[in-house]
Amino acid sequence: MSSDTPSDDAEIANALQTSGAAAGTSEDAIDAEFEEDPTSGTSERLAAAATQEGNSRRAIFAVPVEVVVCVGKALPPIGELINMRRDAIIVLDRRIDDPVEIRIGDRVIARGELQELEDGSGRLGVRMTEIVDGVAGH
Repeated sequence: MSSDTPSDDAEIANALQTSGAAAGTSEDAIDAEFEEDPTSGTSERLAAAATQEGNSRRAIFAVPVEVVVCVGKALPPIGELINMRRDAIIVLDRRIDDPVEIRIGDRVIARGELQELEDGSGRLGVRMTEIVDGVAGH
């Protein structure tokens, strides 16, 4: 049972006792449950609840999200795909200098330019050039 202030706790305890809703519960148990230091009881419960909520919110930031970079699309007939061999080229709907789409699920969240990382690894990165409207933090 939660309430806003210690005096509310006492009022609830009194209401339970007078209405008979606390049948089977000793008065001492009710008094012990609702006796609190007025300077700490409710504020400690609120602080604990706020801390737990804050921890839950922070935990969500550790959840990994798959980000997909789309460089283009093609719609070749199935027969063409079946007949493809090594070194075949699939022609995409974009040019080499067009921006790539950065997606989470099926939603485009940003656009950017492909770049080779400067660490000598030969890996690709994407420099974001546009954040799509409606994306949080934009």
